[in-house]
Amino acid sequence: MLKRMDSTRTRKERRGERASLGMSLGGDPLKCGLHDERVDNVRMQRPDPAKNLLFGDWFPFVPRFQRCLSYYCDEWLILNRSRVKESTYVKYSGSLEKYIKPRLGACSVETVSTVLVEQFCHDLLFEAALSPKTVRDVLAVLHSVLKYAEKRSARSVDPIEIIYPKIPKCEMRVLSQEEQTTLVQYLLKDMDSCKFGVLLSLMTGMRIGEICALRWNNISLSDRLIKIDSTMQRIRNLNNEGNGRTKVIISAPKSDTSARVVPLTDFGIDLCCMQYPSDDPSAFVLTGTSDRYMEPRTMQYRIRKYTEACGLSGVHFHTLRHTFATRCIEVDFEIKSLSEILGHASPRITLERYVHSSLELKRNNMNKLSFLGL
Repeated sequence: MLKRMDSTRTRKERRGERASLGMSLGGDPLKCGLHDERVDNVRMQRPDPAKNLLFGDWFPFVPRFQRCLSYYCDEWLILNRSRVKESTYVKYSGSLEKYIKPRLGACSVETVSTVLVEQFCHDLLFEAALSPKTVRDVLAVLHSVLKYAEKRSARSVDPIEIIYPKIPKCEMRVLSQEEQTTLVQYLLKDMDSCKFGVLLSLMTGMRIGEICALRWNNISLSDRLIKIDSTMQRIRNLNNEGNGRTKVIISAPKSDTSARVVPLTDFGIDLCCMQYPSDDPSAFVLTGTSDRYMEPRTMQYRIRKYTEACGLSGVHFHTLRHTFATRCIEVDFEIKSLSEILGHASPRITLERYVHSSLELKRNNMNKLSFLGL
């Protein structure tokens, strides 16, 4: 009886020979660049202890070669959950779920190119009809996800150039001195807590979220200053807490420089003394009570009501902040001090975004040339 020539070889050696010849475990040819399907199924069932420790059992294990951009979007968002404010996390989540994952989520990392991102940007601008500012925010999130995915995927990825859309420069509405006088007189007449808050914002340049979160214990009458250390905003409710899809939160200001101290003028101190609730120092400034607040959306409605009663059009709450900055420049306010009062990171932001020269100021500056014979 004849014996087979390879009987002396071990099963491990024969299995290694089949693999070197490009054969699968079942004797079928392997597709170029792909693993055997049964091996993949086994690997997909294999748990990853590190990932389970980090994300819990609900985060599915996916082999690295099968991970698409949507997988890295989810992973990137989870890793940033404890690094950013809740409002920022909600903003990131919205950009991923509404725009990036539906359009690019099925793509593998190496197939995302500059052309594809440009087409994505074009679709957001002209099909989704988003503003350039919103598109820039979405692209910034996409850029961070792609950088993270490139490190995690360990694949060779071509450099991607993201071209951000330009934001058209539009002149912000600023109240003239006559309009400001009209509004101040209206607010002083039958002044309540809400009117006082609007006037206080016009006198200090506070943001709408900052005045909504301001309490009376943040105002020191003895030191004649306001301490701004919180802001209020309405965000999407990701945890389904309560019955609504959104919720109001009070958190730290938008940046480190936004937490600041603002001195009060003599007129501001007199108004604060008139409105100060001696029985409840922890009360919100806009409501006069500690158990009831006024959210930014309601405040926007109030400012629209007040300005319409004064015959003013196109006025939003942020108009008060721009008007305050412009008045400060008109009286030769020192730029560094103004930047800190507004809570900006640098004086450059104050000059480029918030300071608007009135026609009267421009005319006065041009008249200075008359001394030179021009």
